[in-house]
Amino acid sequence: MKFGICNEMFKGWDFEKIANYVAKLGYQGIEIAPFTLAEDVKDISAAKRIEILSLAEQNNLEIIGLHWLLASPKGLSLSSPEKKIREKTTDYLKDLINFCADLGGKLMVFGSPKQRNIFPSSTYEDTYNYLKEGFLKILPLAAEREVTIALEPLAKTETNFINTAAEAIKMIKEINHPNFRLHLDVKAMSGEEKPIPEIIESSKGYLTHFHANDPNLLGPGFGKVDYQPIKKALKKIGYNGYLSVEVFDFSPGPEVIAEKSIEYLKKI
Repeated sequence: MKFGICNEMFKGWDFEKIANYVAKLGYQGIEIAPFTLAEDVKDISAAKRIEILSLAEQNNLEIIGLHWLLASPKGLSLSSPEKKIREKTTDYLKDLINFCADLGGKLMVFGSPKQRNIFPSSTYEDTYNYLKEGFLKILPLAAEREVTIALEPLAKTETNFINTAAEAIKMIKEINHPNFRLHLDVKAMSGEEKPIPEIIESSKGYLTHFHANDPNLLGPGFGKVDYQPIKKALKKIGYNGYLSVEVFDFSPGPEVIAEKSIEYLKKI
């Protein structure tokens, strides 16, 4: 397994400084939240994309891919009852696929809780079909650009649609596409009734990416979650991808979060 980290905690840092710093700590990959670079990725020039990729390569750092996909621009939703909004959203997801591939990224984590919520005027089935239709529209381009869409189950406190790994796997099985896989997140799994190792083991054959964090919104090792059973479960299913640090409470500062997280991950 490899160590990765998400870039949004480094607010105010330019990409060169981030890449240099996290590489020195021992991280092998970095994930990018597109909104940290521009409100709309179409505004990121070809030259800027080349520069970001070059800075990563200079630091022997892999750009893993993207997450927080639909935080901007405003008004996007893959579950909207309005067809025009759904079409606008799939068009933007295609822009993100091209952006991801231009950076050498191989995956996009689809969490986007607010942009997949079940609308009051919709049923669960409506929403399921809207998302399924949207994913099917973008997957041909994802395959062409060698980018995997990683569907992320999220807790009920964040969204009312796809709250468990089992629900996500159901859609993955139905879509049945090699570029549509599963993403798991420790904070999100902590909201399920099943123990985390059991969730991981039941995800064998589907899991493509993994976020390391804690229900307290900080990094691995900052809270009560014991990662030893998590490590054993990941090894048991043959997972050899990234343990990528994603946090939501930035208050300790990026240096404390980045350093303590990788120190803990290396320890276990």
